[in-house]
Amino acid sequence: MKTPQFILKFRFTPTLFAVDDAKYTGKFLDSPVQSLYDIGFENEPSYFDEAEKFLYKTADTFLTLLSKTEGIELLRDKVLVALDDDTVKDLLNSLPFAPGSEYVNFDWIKNLWQKLNECYSKEIKNYSGTVAIYLAEKSQHLKVAEKIFFHLVENHNDDNFPFSFLATYSTKTDDGSIKHVPLKYALTEYKSNRDKILELLSCLNQAGDVCPLINEFIEKGEMFHPLRLKSSEAYEILKSVFKIEETGIVCRIPDWWKKKKQNVSLSVKIGENKSSLLGLNSILSMDGYLEADGQELTAAEIKKLLTQTDGLAFIKGKWIEVNHEKLNKLLLEMEKYHGDIAMIDALRMNLKSSSDENENNKEPVVTNGAWLSEILNSLRSPVEKSENVLPQSFKATLRPYQTKGFSWLNKMEQYGFGSCLADDMGLGKTVQVLAYLESVRAVSPEEKILLVVPASLLGNWQNECKKFTPLMPVEILHSSIKSTSTKNKKHFLYITTYSMVSKNETVINTDWNTIILDEAQAIKNPLAKQTKNIKLLNCKNRIALTGTPIENDLSNLWSIFDFLDKGLLGSSNEFKKYCKTLQDNPQGYSKLKAMISPFMLRRLKTDKTIISDLPEKLEMVDYVTLSKKQRVLYKKYVDELSKQLEKTKLEDDPMKRRGLVLASLSKLKQICNHPDEYTGEELYAESDSGKFEMLRSLCETIYEKRERVLVFTQFKEITTALSKFLSGIFGAEGFVLHGGTSIAKRNKMVEEFQSDKYIPYMVISVKAGGTGLNLTNANHVIHFDRWWNPAVENQATDRAFRIGQTKNVMVHKLVCRGTIEAKIDELIESKKTLAQNVIGAESGESWITEMNNDQLMKLLTLEEQ
Repeated sequence: MKTPQFILKFRFTPTLFAVDDAKYTGKFLDSPVQSLYDIGFENEPSYFDEAEKFLYKTADTFLTLLSKTEGIELLRDKVLVALDDDTVKDLLNSLPFAPGSEYVNFDWIKNLWQKLNECYSKEIKNYSGTVAIYLAEKSQHLKVAEKIFFHLVENHNDDNFPFSFLATYSTKTDDGSIKHVPLKYALTEYKSNRDKILELLSCLNQAGDVCPLINEFIEKGEMFHPLRLKSSEAYEILKSVFKIEETGIVCRIPDWWKKKKQNVSLSVKIGENKSSLLGLNSILSMDGYLEADGQELTAAEIKKLLTQTDGLAFIKGKWIEVNHEKLNKLLLEMEKYHGDIAMIDALRMNLKSSSDENENNKEPVVTNGAWLSEILNSLRSPVEKSENVLPQSFKATLRPYQTKGFSWLNKMEQYGFGSCLADDMGLGKTVQVLAYLESVRAVSPEEKILLVVPASLLGNWQNECKKFTPLMPVEILHSSIKSTSTKNKKHFLYITTYSMVSKNETVINTDWNTIILDEAQAIKNPLAKQTKNIKLLNCKNRIALTGTPIENDLSNLWSIFDFLDKGLLGSSNEFKKYCKTLQDNPQGYSKLKAMISPFMLRRLKTDKTIISDLPEKLEMVDYVTLSKKQRVLYKKYVDELSKQLEKTKLEDDPMKRRGLVLASLSKLKQICNHPDEYTGEELYAESDSGKFEMLRSLCETIYEKRERVLVFTQFKEITTALSKFLSGIFGAEGFVLHGGTSIAKRNKMVEEFQSDKYIPYMVISVKAGGTGLNLTNANHVIHFDRWWNPAVENQATDRAFRIGQTKNVMVHKLVCRGTIEAKIDELIESKKTLAQNVIGAESGESWITEMNNDQLMKLLTLEEQ
């Protein structure tokens, strides 16, 4: 396989994986599993990203276990490589933060494992040589297990000889199955096959070369008989297992040795008793002790170990390895871990904690005591709490998982922890936060809460507040919106934008009770001025909302937690050093996930317990704030239209008036989309359009999830500008489909969009693509402008929401606040039944032309935002 000259990025999908690059045209696109299988025989390529390193580890583990599978030569293409729970656990513990990592679970790994097995079976079936030669040709590191097996087991009935040893070989029975029989029977089975006897003896001699005791058994002729062993003899074999297996012999040994459970290690228990204070600075008890296989060793047991020679000792009903040098070092180290420790330091110790799999890590194994475990587990798995009662002033009914989120936010404040609500897009983070805020206001109405949002979401939050918390005093701190505050009026919730944080005196000089960041990925860059300004604000409680908390760059994670719970992940340099260790020790990912999990609540649409509570199609209106340029153009156009209508009476020339009104509706829609669409310019600056800013906000989240989106507009002239804007967000070009697209090109687009290749978006004009297309690879639909005809919009939405769709479809309808868009949307929603009948497919927008001038101007006039 030709080595790419760049980092090859991958994403996990619900069933497998794919290259995360729409421009990629290599082998991984057409045959992902076969390519992974092939590359598993090689050394790990340097051009892989973290996701592919995980995939490579899976393939490497499969091939290693394949080579050790008993009877592999006898079974050939019928071999099924065993996948046990420990192997899955090991793989999942090394799962990195990467696009689609939420899909990876036991079933996902089992599916990939089965497909890797199919790759092997297909190739070996068509291979004329032995399996040993096949694997040798593929890799110099893999050696097929010979037919010989060494079995070392505990013998509980003999204190003098507590272990038994037996050498066996595998043979095929009449029914085609594989069985083990004592090695002595090989002399009978292969008595007429001198080469096979020599092959077996050669394998034994190699094992004797690396283990003197095995050599002794061979020389004395004892290898062909069951043997009783002393603990010292068993210890000698156990220490040589790795070298013995390199010769091709499989060793079946006690589980406690394979998992290093017999090792004595230093452990520290933190937070056994309740702390008098709460928060990251609360003081916890800390006690160091020695343990083996998860059980604490008493002083008497440690003394007994020190009196015995190096080797194996039987204590607490299990075998423990005695190493005096290591034991004395652990005893000296243990003295450092007695006394008190701050919770934040205790949690950071968990991150650096040692593990049985990594003996070179000198840090102790950290365990949480009863009280601390209870606290952290309750945060990792929140439940609905009866004491968190929603006030009657909150006007919504929460779903069960939202109620848990509401309770979790309350508990996080109670414990003094910053919290990250990281639910998937569409699961209702906004309503959960408003429920929490209304419950706070019911008890402490004097508190001051600051909510920082992207400028594009100001309108959304205003409308959600009016809808769910109508009694909550809200003040918008933004230059584009006139302040409603007076000297005597006190507000509870203050909403501002990221760009205004460093400019507004109220934001800067207030001691806030709580600061909430919506779309908190806005502070993912710790070096950005915007991030630094946010972190300078004074507050007691911090909440971050984001649908994409962590993807490829872990510095993003550090920056968010530096705001929420400063110091939890150490300094920036300390965290960078930790991230570098993940390259050699991917098990560290599981520790990092365990550490942050109490402070981050994340529910996914792919979770069966969540998805069952959601409709298959989730529709929402996203309210957009007009830019300054849009407001000026909109007002100017309405003023000019008012003058023209005075000159064009309905009764005098109804056709001319209708034409004027319909043309005006199109012009106002264009202004709402982007001023350049109305003026004919082609710059399409993002800052000039609230819809473009909203589109970025939505699509950045879609891109982080590596999902796909259909963007509908009724204006062909803006499709190219939308595509150019979206390609900048997704880092790849999608498709544009309008009335001028040929049938052949249209069909090719659909075929490619529906393939495994990642085509992130398709911009479609409603008339050209509103019907007849099957685009179920997309699970997001954005109506960039409104048709004001529910039937037409639904037809467009159904390009994605149709038979074959396996995901929930998120439908976003962009509406500019204060404009005709918002007023007609409100009219349609308030008179849904009437809208279906009157605003039908045939009538289009003609019903608006029947309004008199006063009604029409009331509909068109821009309201203050």
